[in-house]
Amino acid sequence: MSRLFFFLLGTIFVSAAAFIVFDKDYPDAQLPAQYVADVDNGETLFYASGCRSCHLSTNPNSPNELGGGEAFKTNFGTFYAPNISTSSTYGIGSWTFEDFYVAMKHGQNPTGSNYFPVFPYSSYSLMNTEDIADLWSYLQTLPAVDTPSKKHDLGFPFNIRETITVWNMLYADNAKYSLIDDRATYLVEALGHCAQCHTPRNILGGLKTDAWLKGGKNPSGKGKIPSIHPSDLKWSKEEIVEYLSSGFTPDYDVAGGKMASVVENTSRLSESDRIYIAEYLLRLNDE
Repeated sequence: MSRLFFFLLGTIFVSAAAFIVFDKDYPDAQLPAQYVADVDNGETLFYASGCRSCHLSTNPNSPNELGGGEAFKTNFGTFYAPNISTSSTYGIGSWTFEDFYVAMKHGQNPTGSNYFPVFPYSSYSLMNTEDIADLWSYLQTLPAVDTPSKKHDLGFPFNIRETITVWNMLYADNAKYSLIDDRATYLVEALGHCAQCHTPRNILGGLKTDAWLKGGKNPSGKGKIPSIHPSDLKWSKEEIVEYLSSGFTPDYDVAGGKMASVVENTSRLSESDRIYIAEYLLRLNDE
């Protein structure tokens, strides 16, 4: 038998053990009885966390139809953004808040199966419970899209979700920040999950923390995702803020590709939040 077979067999056993040993109750998903969700904050979080950038329907009839379908090509295969609309049949309309919380914080669906880390739950896990509740409340205001999610196109062994349990052990808590103590860090590292694209990855798809936000190979195999570390990005605070607002660079170029949809989101944030993001990126040289 091949070494690959033994690796997969061991991974499955470790995964099975993890399901038995790990506590599946998430008491921190419980909100105070008197908590009232802030839908307006939920809308801000919707744009700050980029839900629309990935999950927007491929042919939307309205601005925030979250029917999914966009393809993300990687070395492991092609992932398709799922339907996260309020459709009870094809989306997350039948979910409870706790289901949503577990997906965001722990990367698991309501049946306990792992999501693939193309969904950036390792960043969203840094969100606080109240914000997750506010985001959940805002999502309930968006239209249902009765379109089934496309199945990922992944080859063996990358299509085995149980192996993600081991990946989670290695990398899910491998974020640069385990605690968020200020708005700027929260916007970039948790909500914006900037590192998920702008930090290079190792052969198993884990983020290289020693090259945080320093760019890397585009997972699609085409081109490179640029560094946004101040040692490479020689923009002023004002230039970064302008880019996040209008998409225009200091050289009068304009955001394109996936970044164009990111700018659509950041342009909807408050000016103060865009300033926080710029200040955070510029202070990375001091860390």
